Amino acid sequence: MARVYNFSAGPSMLPEEVLRQAAEEMLDYQGSGQSVLEMSHRSKVFDKIIKDAEADLREIMNIPDNYKVLFLQGGGSTQFAMIPLNLMNKSKKADFVITGQWANKAYQEAARYGEAKVIASSKDKTFSYIPKLNKADFTPDADYFYICLNNTIYGTKWNQLPETGDVPLVADISSNVLSEPIDVSKFGLLFAGAQKNVSGAGVTIVIVREDLIGNAMDFTPTMLNYKIHADAGSLYNTPPCYAIYIAGLVFQWIKKNGGLEAMKAANEKKAKLLYDFLDSSKLFKGTVVPEDRSLMNVPFVTGNEELDAKFVKEATAAGLVNLKGHRTVGGMRASIYNAMPYEGVVALVDFMKKFEADNK
Repeated sequence: MARVYNFSAGPSMLPEEVLRQAAEEMLDYQGSGQSVLEMSHRSKVFDKIIKDAEADLREIMNIPDNYKVLFLQGGGSTQFAMIPLNLMNKSKKADFVITGQWANKAYQEAARYGEAKVIASSKDKTFSYIPKLNKADFTPDADYFYICLNNTIYGTKWNQLPETGDVPLVADISSNVLSEPIDVSKFGLLFAGAQKNVSGAGVTIVIVREDLIGNAMDFTPTMLNYKIHADAGSLYNTPPCYAIYIAGLVFQWIKKNGGLEAMKAANEKKAKLLYDFLDSSKLFKGTVVPEDRSLMNVPFVTGNEELDAKFVKEATAAGLVNLKGHRTVGGMRASIYNAMPYEGVVALVDFMKKFEADNK
């Protein structure tokens, strides 16, 4: 069996150890005589799977007791509506920093329900940096302040959180969840589509402070009300059982491999190898200012579209797949999530060196 190095931004690589365990348990999960794909979400067997997954995630992320952990559906994009419907309920105002496509979509959706204000944006330079903020621009009575902590498409990362005082900070952490420690207590709400660093597509993790639950707008659909899901332990309706099961296996894998500090060290090592090469290369260059570079998503270009296309084609043939960049950036993008081994980045850099030598 020949497995490729998959640099996709998502759905992305999963740890091989997790995939092997899932394969072994596919027909008979721990003596139950059935697959997780087949079992009732109301069964005692699945109840243990989802409760263990939540407990392990709480342990890994050190989630305080006054936060609910929800396993929902609809992807991160559904959260763009759920957040204002549930949180934009006092002043009906919210602040946004636009650092890419996903933050902009969240802003546009919130503007349907209240007064959404753009505090700053990095659109002027194709979202290649995190903008500096002026606290005087913040809305003091905003219901929440929204950021995208890591930008999958553009490869930027917040290294210093905005100081929002009593205004709850809300963050999309879809592409950097579990890549390094996060102080959950600094946020009112965190959410992550799981298909980048946690599981397959289908489950979205929401971590929300309890005091922000229970005041949804009157016309909020039942399925978009956090309180409904929190009260039902994420089992109000049939959840994405298999994606939750895979997430649980990934949480166990992270615990077994040293937790989030170990993930951070491994991710920094991988990112340094790739960024150091980009900084020294005469052909390739990164597109993000060095101080705001993501550990997870690394966009780069040659400056020549034909050469970029040739690189992607030849890399694919060499078993380095899904390196084509997003259409708004062009070039290439290497997503090097937790499951990408260091050897995969070594293989990529070695290939880039050869490509550069062959295309002087």
